[in-house]
Amino acid sequence: MDRRQVLQVLGAATLAPTISMHIATEKPLRSARLKQSVSRWPYSKIPLPEFCRACKGMGIAAIDLLQPEDWPVVRDAGLVCSMGYPTKRNDFIPTGFNDPANHPMLLRELETTIPLAAKAGVPNVIAMFGNRNGRSDGEALEACVTGLSQIKALAEEQNVTVCVELLNSKVDHADYQGDHTAFGAAVMERVGSPRVKLLYDIYHMQIMEGDVIRTIRTHIQHIGHFHTGGVPGRHELDDSQELNWHAVARAIADTGFSGYMAHEFVPTKDPLTSLREAVRTCSV
Repeated sequence: MDRRQVLQVLGAATLAPTISMHIATEKPLRSARLKQSVSRWPYSKIPLPEFCRACKGMGIAAIDLLQPEDWPVVRDAGLVCSMGYPTKRNDFIPTGFNDPANHPMLLRELETTIPLAAKAGVPNVIAMFGNRNGRSDGEALEACVTGLSQIKALAEEQNVTVCVELLNSKVDHADYQGDHTAFGAAVMERVGSPRVKLLYDIYHMQIMEGDVIRTIRTHIQHIGHFHTGGVPGRHELDDSQELNWHAVARAIADTGFSGYMAHEFVPTKDPLTSLREAVRTCSV
């Protein structure tokens, strides 16, 4: 064997472990510690089957906020509907569990939808605290506990989580009652069910109270789902935003959270490029 052949053999021996190690550690994004999802509505101009294919290709595991008629489309694409709607009501956000007069309608909607969600493999359905309309937090707390306690047995039986969303009342949803984590956590503590949780929208809570990472760590037992969105503007999770999104994602993963983190930002650039960058940022 001449000098050139010896060098070739030595070079191959040196490179081979490096190459195999790189291959072994290179994992698809879906194998990361957080299950990432995306809300449908910011991408509504893209046909749902096409959107599903794009999401699956970038490692997204699920699509968020879909009506029951769209659940089979997502399932057939090999994805999960990570959050289902129980109704198409236009007043869905302001009409919540904080008003006892709303309970019969809200319970009827959830009693209909939860078994459908269980059958379709949809793990979560969304609910709202509702607008204040003059109610004190104390009155609203009692009403929410009473109403949600009436649905928890069915949710537990069907293994479907009712996720009640926290929203900001400063910019987007004036008068909304569930605008602070402490209020929502107090409701969840009193309801006391593994199938009634908070939908912690990071965009909304960054606007209202900040201190996102510490709050998540403190109240993770009350949180069943996350939404993302950059502040200000609810746009991309990039360096124009206030939060270090990779650090937030890592903090969530470090708690052992096993649910979904769903992107709910409004893209200002090419939508799928922005979404792919968000998935990369939140892959921890």
